[in-house]
Amino acid sequence: MVSIDEVARTAGVSTATVSRALSGRGHVSVATRARVESAAKSLGYVVSSSASSLASGRTRNIGVLVPFLDRWFFSTVLSGTASALMRRGYDITLYNLTADREQRRDVFETFLRRQRVDGVIAISIELGDEETERLRELDLPVIAIGGPNPRLTTLTVDDVAVARLATEHLIGLGHREIAHIGASPEFDVDFHIPTHRRLGFEQALRDAGIPPRPSLYEPADFTIEGGFRAAKQLLGRPGEHPTAIFAASDEMAIGALLAARELGYRVPEDLSVVGIDGHELGEFFRLTTVDQFPHGQGERAADAILDELEAAAAGNPTEEPRHLPYELIVRGTTARLDR
Repeated sequence: MVSIDEVARTAGVSTATVSRALSGRGHVSVATRARVESAAKSLGYVVSSSASSLASGRTRNIGVLVPFLDRWFFSTVLSGTASALMRRGYDITLYNLTADREQRRDVFETFLRRQRVDGVIAISIELGDEETERLRELDLPVIAIGGPNPRLTTLTVDDVAVARLATEHLIGLGHREIAHIGASPEFDVDFHIPTHRRLGFEQALRDAGIPPRPSLYEPADFTIEGGFRAAKQLLGRPGEHPTAIFAASDEMAIGALLAARELGYRVPEDLSVVGIDGHELGEFFRLTTVDQFPHGQGERAADAILDELEAAAAGNPTEEPRHLPYELIVRGTTARLDR
């Protein structure tokens, strides 16, 4: 293996300068840093993680807790987190935190206590009081994406406001018979996002003088298949049908589009459909959505955890909880009601 001494000789500097230049800690001129990096690259030198950890007290590794690996939203947030951490020279250790109590206890009481991570990011997981306490006992920075946790620094999306925005878009187009595809109780976990989105939907209706109707609500499971089945129920019943559907996720909205097509509805002429998320398939289906930028959420979480590490090293206080952005993206699945 190439040693740090060889890099120092090639670059014409001391080993201490090489260490400062490659670690990013301590002052090194731009020209010297470039010379050291060039020498390291030409020699194929890679900083030893164990040596770096001993010298700095850091592992340059961030632990990430995620409830699902096979769901589009979570994998997209995770992709953003991993990309941002890698850009800043950090590794990632992934913990798939399921609903299994024994497994969760192992993660909080064993794995995270091995001092192999510099900080923890929790992606859309509602942590219990005991789990939050275990995290705080680690004395490491923690960033939580999702609903508020008063004991942790959080990045939050206002799901009530997001749903209001989607519903107000449909109301503004003249729709009053608006159906909602939400979630059944078993999927209403971790910050009760479906409940908040239904609450925002109903608030927007009431503010417009439209009474919410239970017959225009259908639960699903936040998948394309679930949205398809729910929309078939809403659109296939006898009697008057909705002129618009607000789905609590883009995947369910895409399922609704496919169901409408199968039943002979023209979108948006006969039926307007709007979702939430910013799914990568949204552009293909020309889906109107409220984009919550999941990849960007992951990037912001990574930047926030590294900022907290730097703030802790400098003795600065951490910031207050941050609100994540969202934006209505109008495409081809919504139109003014022509009746």
